[in-house]
Amino acid sequence: MSSGRSLMPRRIRVRYVVALGATLVLAASLATWTLDRPNSGAESTVSDFVEALNDRDVEAAAELTSYPNAAASSISQMFDGLSAGGKSTSQFELSQFIDLDQDSGFFTLGSAWNFGEGKDWQYSTRGSAKKLSVGWRITWEPDILAPGLVSAVHYTRTDAPPPLVFDAAQNVLMSERTINAVSLDPAQMPDPAASAARLADVIDVVAPLITAESLTSELTAAPGAPVLAVNLRDDDFAVLEDDLRAIPGVVISQTPKLIAGDRRITSPLLDSIRDAWQLGRDATSGWAVDVVGADGIPVRQVGFQGPAGPDLHATLDPRIQLAAEDAVVSVGTSASIVAIVPSTGAIVAAAQNSYANEQGQIAFSGMYPTGSATALLDALQSGENPGTPTQLGLGVNYSMPGLDAFAGQRSGPGGSIDRIRSIGNESSAESMTPFGLAQMGAAISRGAAPLPSIVVGQTAVADQPTDSIPPEALARLRKMFVDSAHAEGLDAYAGLTGFAGNSGDDRWFIANRGDLAFAVYIEDADGTDQAVKMSTRLIRGMDSGIAE
Repeated sequence: MSSGRSLMPRRIRVRYVVALGATLVLAASLATWTLDRPNSGAESTVSDFVEALNDRDVEAAAELTSYPNAAASSISQMFDGLSAGGKSTSQFELSQFIDLDQDSGFFTLGSAWNFGEGKDWQYSTRGSAKKLSVGWRITWEPDILAPGLVSAVHYTRTDAPPPLVFDAAQNVLMSERTINAVSLDPAQMPDPAASAARLADVIDVVAPLITAESLTSELTAAPGAPVLAVNLRDDDFAVLEDDLRAIPGVVISQTPKLIAGDRRITSPLLDSIRDAWQLGRDATSGWAVDVVGADGIPVRQVGFQGPAGPDLHATLDPRIQLAAEDAVVSVGTSASIVAIVPSTGAIVAAAQNSYANEQGQIAFSGMYPTGSATALLDALQSGENPGTPTQLGLGVNYSMPGLDAFAGQRSGPGGSIDRIRSIGNESSAESMTPFGLAQMGAAISRGAAPLPSIVVGQTAVADQPTDSIPPEALARLRKMFVDSAHAEGLDAYAGLTGFAGNSGDDRWFIANRGDLAFAVYIEDADGTDQAVKMSTRLIRGMDSGIAE
């Protein structure tokens, strides 16, 4: 009995195991068949569509739809609208396909976009495929590409209200305002000469240098291309708008721009401050994706609003800047002035006249042979405890948000700056910029080259360390400043010391007065004392409060 009772359960278990094994084999076979089975024509078509999207092959993807022209337009717009300035990536995936019958199928498409770190958009859309006379095609609807899409989808940048820029006196220096660009479009002008004449007449009150002749000359130089005539602030544009719009061929475009509130301030520093301001805007900007639906209203799909960025406090001092601008236009050749506060390195003024502006931002990048500045270098590097040129800032490049300021360098192969202005047949082991001269003055005043800045709290990074000037060398340099100022008859200006120099026909002057160092540089000067005269004009302007 006991053996019989023990056999039955064993037989049952054996049958169960055999049956279970057969079931597993059948299931495995079915699974293998399912995985290996060929895709239907409909599913292959959708898979090819997805592959074309991943390859960004607009034409190939569109040809797999029931309406290729419309599909091509929508797909192109999607890639363009979501390009994010060329930073976007996308990945499409066939998430699900269901054969409904022999002539139709249904699918789900998964999409993932990335627009930069932390900027991701993932979504799912649905579509259908039908067997047409030309074969399987995806039934074209724009919302296959993005949820709710009818006409367009866009990646957009989101910003809080723009921050202000304050000057050294804590007054608003710059703010974002609308700039109205007024252009002439030849395609819309039946009589170009007449339109040019009328436009010149209308804008004469704000831009007297823009003439009918100059506009016609520009139109002739670039046949068929629009020509920018003038950029107008909103207040000027409001007065002239009706007259401007009445001129055939006048096209007006409006863009926001950070501009100085005081029209008199025209420093090369303004562009650098704009760059620093823009870096702050970029760092705090948000992002979004908007889909335009049937009603034409954009519907936000994803993203966030950028937080308000901090206001910038520029180091520019209007009192010194306007005095520098008044001084620098007193000569008929290229001239520039740079002023620095030695104790902090703050660049409080930078001015160039129109001749200098034609060459670019030469106050910070124009390289000139040192000429008689070698006397300062010799004094620095002589004696028992000599110094080095880098202690004056010479040969040091300063990088700060919005500006790379070059003090000077050794010329020849391996230099980082190629554009060194030659002075006659003069050769020099060193070169300098107007900024570099001002930095030398600041170093002699302070006893060490300061780290410059154009925005408070954003000090420059030097590409090499600079040590303090040895005491003996510093005493020699300061005595040279006292003696040169006396020789130039500048004793009347209390506390002023300086050094007058030249490079061929160029003239320059470095000065220290209190906690201010400045340099004047004039190319092809008409007179040996011209830089000193410009310096005295600058000092008088600062003392008289020309900014008022």
